Amino acid sequence: MKVKELYKKASKLRKTIVFPEAGFSDRTLEAIKYIQKKNIARPILIGDESALVIRDKSLIDFQIINPKTFQNREDLAKRLYEKRKDKGMTLEEADKLSLDPYYFSTLLVDCGMADGMVAGAEASTANTVRPALQIVKAKKKGGIVSSCFIMFGKNKFLKDKCLILADCGVIMHPNEDELYQIACQSVETYRCLGLSEPKVAFLSFSSKGSAKDESVEIVRKAYEKFKKTGVLCDGELQFDSAMVERVAKQKAPNSPIKGDANILIFPDLNSGNICYKAMQYLGGVNAIGPILQGLNKPINDLSRGCTVEDIITATAITALQANNITNKEEK
Repeated sequence: MKVKELYKKASKLRKTIVFPEAGFSDRTLEAIKYIQKKNIARPILIGDESALVIRDKSLIDFQIINPKTFQNREDLAKRLYEKRKDKGMTLEEADKLSLDPYYFSTLLVDCGMADGMVAGAEASTANTVRPALQIVKAKKKGGIVSSCFIMFGKNKFLKDKCLILADCGVIMHPNEDELYQIACQSVETYRCLGLSEPKVAFLSFSSKGSAKDESVEIVRKAYEKFKKTGVLCDGELQFDSAMVERVAKQKAPNSPIKGDANILIFPDLNSGNICYKAMQYLGGVNAIGPILQGLNKPINDLSRGCTVEDIITATAITALQANNITNKEEK
């Protein structure tokens, strides 16, 4: 996957993306300046306008919103209250939370003032995911919100191949239905990037019955359900059976993906999170995410170890997701 192509696709969409960490993240500011310069998106910076402009005079040309002085903040607080009052939230609590940059930014997305949000360079995943789940919520009633990492970069093994790894950031112990939904959402993300021919592997420590365990059975049942979608897939497979043609011929000779998977579905959060970090730091592969899947509107997280380029790329992906959601609504 070539990130420059993603940037070009995003620049044609002119989506508005909000950045709750602009007021206290140097990496985010550097990314935002590039994003505006290259027209990848229309950024909204959350923070104190005077402080930001004093810090960097070039920011005078950017849209900056301070939650404390925002004229419609009372409406946002009421919006939050209406969504959470059944959970015991008071109007006073909603008013206080609406000052939080993460909640404030999520509310801007929810009410349509922004098309998406990118955060997480300076805070844990919970800071981004919690407001998203409470405000934007899942697309389907009873549906899940999962996450994926988009892995790419020139590597002896991957070459120019792009991988999606899921779930690596949200659902700790998915059951068979949740694994099925994670796979469906990951295929949607893959296609949203403009990539074709998804090949889904449901991973385990077992390949095609080589081991027996309750966890293996969950993976196997999820695969059996997912294959009815018609998307090329296989399971349960060990990592090497899914990714190495030579090994696949030995361990899973009848596998339709033939060791060429590009979407990897992990049995739990432990394995997914460990694998993506190992690939990133030992394999030298770029890792963008956690990209949230299954939300009504795109809210995306970043690893606290992210680079400026990671933030830029996550922004482009968020713009593409927003466009995908808009197209579905129009249909």
